[in-house]
Amino acid sequence: MTTAAIPVGQRDYGLTGADGRRAVEIGLASAEWYHSEVPRAVMKDLMKRTDGPALRDTALWFVLLIGGAWGGIHFWGTWACVPFFLVYSVIYGSSCDSRWHECGHGTAFRTAWMNDVIYNIASFMVMRNPVTWRWSHARHHTDTYIVGRDAEIAWMRPPKTVMNFLALFDVIGTLKSLQTLARNASGNLTDDERSFIPASEWGKTIWVARAHIAIYLATIAAALGLQTWLPLFLIGLPRIYGSWHMVMVGHLQHAGLADNVLDHRLNTRTVYMNPISRYIYWNMNYHVEHHMFPMVPYHALPRLHALIKDDLPAPNTSIWDGYREVFASLRRQKTDPAYAYRKALPATAKPYRDEFHTLNIDRRSH
Repeated sequence: MTTAAIPVGQRDYGLTGADGRRAVEIGLASAEWYHSEVPRAVMKDLMKRTDGPALRDTALWFVLLIGGAWGGIHFWGTWACVPFFLVYSVIYGSSCDSRWHECGHGTAFRTAWMNDVIYNIASFMVMRNPVTWRWSHARHHTDTYIVGRDAEIAWMRPPKTVMNFLALFDVIGTLKSLQTLARNASGNLTDDERSFIPASEWGKTIWVARAHIAIYLATIAAALGLQTWLPLFLIGLPRIYGSWHMVMVGHLQHAGLADNVLDHRLNTRTVYMNPISRYIYWNMNYHVEHHMFPMVPYHALPRLHALIKDDLPAPNTSIWDGYREVFASLRRQKTDPAYAYRKALPATAKPYRDEFHTLNIDRRSH
């Protein structure tokens, strides 16, 4: 199949611009993606939902949150509070992202209300409007890294490397999130937001933002009234000083890889990680597998990986190995925005499906 590709040099990442319209015209929007073959009975078993694993993991999540908060409060004003707040901040500011994500898919728990409760708690922690992001993430899966369609493209070209890695101490990201919540709370939705949030949800988007802002204002009032930073170290600030793990693993998902393709093996990265990171991340390190089959619960992703790994490029062996690949690709993209890192497939794999990407990918194997 031969189709003109979207030009790389003059990109419009807005969702109502020229690149989005072009993606629709050439068939990149809401298209059929490549999937590795999995027998139907096996996939049905993998997609089976159960409360057990998420109840166990969520119980530990709350134990760590409560324990960290207790120690931070008890030892407040001494150096002894630091290790407690270090644990609390990562469980608050990083693991919230994976909990928001999986419960948003509705796959973490079998019981729907459990997904909804954790989704809303985690959305608040990560400072994301749960209504906006439910629809934004649906678009991300429908049009993953399709320029002008995906609202969650973190690495635009040419890449702003310094700004993206400053997100490890997420002051800028936190301020942007608060700005978005405040704008929504004032009743204002952007054209991009209106393009993927159904009109029936606009009012809910506004009222949820107002609830979030009210909690933050109450926290600030408590800090001023008590004349202590402690309330803000418990609510709000962990989004800054505890988000480093979320950002670290999040950059590995798509950075340096292809866009405007219909094969997740080209635009998504699977990385082997240590058990602690996998717990914080809820197995989202199996990210190619998750994008191919987003209805498979997080606890079944290792089994899915074992089944289809012969049809996938070799996973990165560690977080550091993944970043060596990312850094090499981003250095190249600074001067050559058309470049994308392309991993070799094993001999057992079906060829890449990349017919839409003839101008946007370096076709050499690495």
